[in-house]
Amino acid sequence: MEKEKMLAGQLYDPVDKELSEMRLKARKLARRYNNTDEDNTEELQAILTELVPNRGKDTFFQAPVHFDYGCFITFGDGCGANFNFVVLDCCPITVGDHVFFGPNCTLAAPIHPLCPEERNSYLEYAKPIVIGNDCWLASNVTVCGGVTIGDGCVIGAGSVVTRDIPAHSLAAGNPCRVIRQITEDDLMGIH
Repeated sequence: MEKEKMLAGQLYDPVDKELSEMRLKARKLARRYNNTDEDNTEELQAILTELVPNRGKDTFFQAPVHFDYGCFITFGDGCGANFNFVVLDCCPITVGDHVFFGPNCTLAAPIHPLCPEERNSYLEYAKPIVIGNDCWLASNVTVCGGVTIGDGCVIGAGSVVTRDIPAHSLAAGNPCRVIRQITEDDLMGIH
């Protein structure tokens, strides 16, 4: 019951037995992944298959990684995350194809109530996160629950994304704001 409320964005009890067991399983798998040598690719893939079952082909994470659940995030094909990738997937998180995360990026779906009488009850809620295709999130980017980042965006280092970012935008800051659109003028000559 608490899992259904959590995934629906309703107030839920995060210390619910089922949710606690799911988080413990994800954290044990992440610890195994983080402690497996990079050249042991078969073991790494086996752990990822269990930890993050909804990921496309050629999606890889540089250890260490940390997931609340792992099963409530979906990655497209060809995604990659650098060191210290943190995913708090208390609500569905959807990541498109060819999305890259710099070191120390966080996807944080949980939200705590603003009013202390609700917050002190230890209940929380979450909002989904959507990241489109072909995005790059630079070092130390945090994406908050309820945010959609459109296709082809670049989010500058250190940004805290608290609101939607339209497709093909260069955005940065805390809070993250659109700086300008990315255009063909930004091509560096590889095409």
